[in-house]
Amino acid sequence: MSKSSPSRMSAARRNAETILNQSQKRQENFKLEQKLALDAMTKKTERLRELRLAKEAVDKEAEAANPPVTSAPKARKARRSKQT
Repeated sequence: MSKSSPSRMSAARRNAETILNQSQKRQENFKLEQKLALDAMTKKTERLRELRLAKEAVDKEAEAANPPVTSAPKARKARRSKQT
């Protein structure tokens, strides 16, 4: 009986180690995917920020080149009270 027990222990240990290795590999893959997603989002945010800043600069230059025309204030009509 003592000979069959070590083989069972080693088989159980191998199974446990296999499961552990699979779990660790899944965790590593998940972390890698998360890092790649974060990097992609960071790149996208940086690109959008650059586009926004460029647009604001163009808008500011356009506004400086063509100042808005201000019109004279409109005269208001006097309101008449309602007659009852």
